[in-house]
Amino acid sequence: MLEASSLAASVNPSTLTPHKKSRGVTENQHAKKRMRTLARSRAPRSRYAATPRRRRYYERFHTSSFASAITDGDVSAGEDPVVRQAAIDALGNMNGTVVAIEPTSGRVLAMVNQKLALSSGAQPCSTIKLSVALAALSEGVIDKETEVSLGRRSRMNLTTALAHSNNAYFEAVGRKLGFEKVQYYAHQFGLGELAGYHIPGEQLGTYPETEISAKLGGVGKMCSFGEGISMTPLQLGALVTAISNGGTLYYLQHPTTPDAVANFQPRVKRHLDIEPVIPELSDGMAGAVAYGTARSVRLNFNEESILGKTGTCSRAGTRFGWFASYANTDIGRIVTVVFLQGGRPTFGPKAAEIAGRMYRNLYDHNFFVAGAAGTTPAPDLDKIVPAADRQ
Repeated sequence: MLEASSLAASVNPSTLTPHKKSRGVTENQHAKKRMRTLARSRAPRSRYAATPRRRRYYERFHTSSFASAITDGDVSAGEDPVVRQAAIDALGNMNGTVVAIEPTSGRVLAMVNQKLALSSGAQPCSTIKLSVALAALSEGVIDKETEVSLGRRSRMNLTTALAHSNNAYFEAVGRKLGFEKVQYYAHQFGLGELAGYHIPGEQLGTYPETEISAKLGGVGKMCSFGEGISMTPLQLGALVTAISNGGTLYYLQHPTTPDAVANFQPRVKRHLDIEPVIPELSDGMAGAVAYGTARSVRLNFNEESILGKTGTCSRAGTRFGWFASYANTDIGRIVTVVFLQGGRPTFGPKAAEIAGRMYRNLYDHNFFVAGAAGTTPAPDLDKIVPAADRQ
């Protein structure tokens, strides 16, 4: 017993064969790893484990949302000074333009950042929904209470779809109308043609002669996002002017001198047969401001009824923010289009916020008070000869 103990004590672990010691440890580690792998393969798999983690996509923008000296080069001698200053103050240093129009005559009361306002335009985003809604109402495809199925359990009517700018609703309506009718009404409403009458520097937007490819979304995307379309702030302003006055599409005119203001004569492009359906549309435009995508107007202005439509989308590294609206008042009738371009700070609700600031500025300067608003008397439409018929 003593010898065995002495023998065991005399054995030095460091004299053991290193190869065998290392091999024993390695085999043990491999065995444990194989057992863990086998256990995992036999364990019940969670339904979440099979779902790969989604990577968030962040769009990169290359255009700044801010700019300086945006009024340089503007010709403003014939503009309403109160309206122009209200627009300048509201826009601030945002990279955009504000166009204000008198809806009873088509006179441009102010055009801030005229280089951008008169440019070739941009994708109209969700503001195209106004044209599509008017087309569908005119064709009897829908009324404001018609519910469109958006899925197994989801249905929506026009008022809610306009207020919340629902894309699926307008894709469905656009497909039901078909490209030919959508295009016909768009041209009737002034898209794809000059909105102004002899306004120097004005450029055309574009409206496709054929439906965009199915790969890009076809007529559905044209009617929900304005895909494939380029619209100018003046074109959108002319359309909203017609909505606000009951269907008269004026040529927009931009007087550049006091004499031109004194001798101003409205020029009618065409009369649109939309008066019966305007109430069907206006509820949704009012809803956009009251509780929908344009409720940021109310951050600054609540005193008068404002009806409008926002739009947000992006293309080629530039984001666009639109808001077209009108003051639904007996005094101080005005149409306002705000168009912004830039990066992440640029979107439709921001344009609506700017419009709200402008309406606040106008209100504070008594624009909506009898005797203080407007510089052009409301014309007698029966005595106006369409510009196309003038010699």
